[in-house]
Amino acid sequence: MFTTNPFASLTAFVSPEFMQGYVVLMALAVVVGTLFDLLHEKKLAFFLQERRRARAAASHPLGAAEKAAILASTVAKDIATFGEFCNRRRRISHALMFYGFVAYLATTVVLVFGYPAEPNPPAVLPLLWNLGAVMTLVGGYWFFFFLRVNVVHDGHPPWKLVRADLFIVTLLASVSFALLFEWAAIAGSAMAARVCAMFYVIFTTLLFGSVPWSKFAHMFYKPAMAFQKRVEEADGSSDLPTPTVRGGERCPPSRT
Repeated sequence: MFTTNPFASLTAFVSPEFMQGYVVLMALAVVVGTLFDLLHEKKLAFFLQERRRARAAASHPLGAAEKAAILASTVAKDIATFGEFCNRRRRISHALMFYGFVAYLATTVVLVFGYPAEPNPPAVLPLLWNLGAVMTLVGGYWFFFFLRVNVVHDGHPPWKLVRADLFIVTLLASVSFALLFEWAAIAGSAMAARVCAMFYVIFTTLLFGSVPWSKFAHMFYKPAMAFQKRVEEADGSSDLPTPTVRGGERCPPSRT
């Protein structure tokens, strides 16, 4: 299971060229969907307007070295460790989802383009693919059932879905059916493998094709906004209240 190429079994249904073309189409769907969201929702215009306001209001213009230091701090604190979340469990669940999905996605691309019909590629690739999928599902299902705001704070049942849940639902369904397809193929059940492959493609298409309506694009927005926020705090252009306690602009003391 952890040493065989999960996509080699797909060649019984579709050609390697089809798989490669599908991956390219999904990548294009993300790019087009993100651009559509930026322009249609006027998020790009708002961001540029805020940048102009911040530059005009800056009391301490920053040099290249200072911005580089802020960028490094943003990557280390806001992106790599999800410092935007005060709740430790939310940070861990998002870290599992993010790093798992990155590993799963990267190895998918390498396997589909480098070893599409090779059942025994370098062992590290299927190992990382499975590990990434499992990490994504652990972090995702933990978040979905126990950490969503409308479930934890509003008291709604976990199965009550809203538009904001589109990304997490399609992500979990896509990765779940990917693993189910792999297991069915290994077990030699052709019918189960075909059914799981069909749902895998359906939910993967929904995942990457629904970018303008889901939270997928937030993965690209949040790093830029976090960096801009830190720049505004450093150059004095921030219009947010100044914290009265050192470190209060981040998270209050918490044991969770």
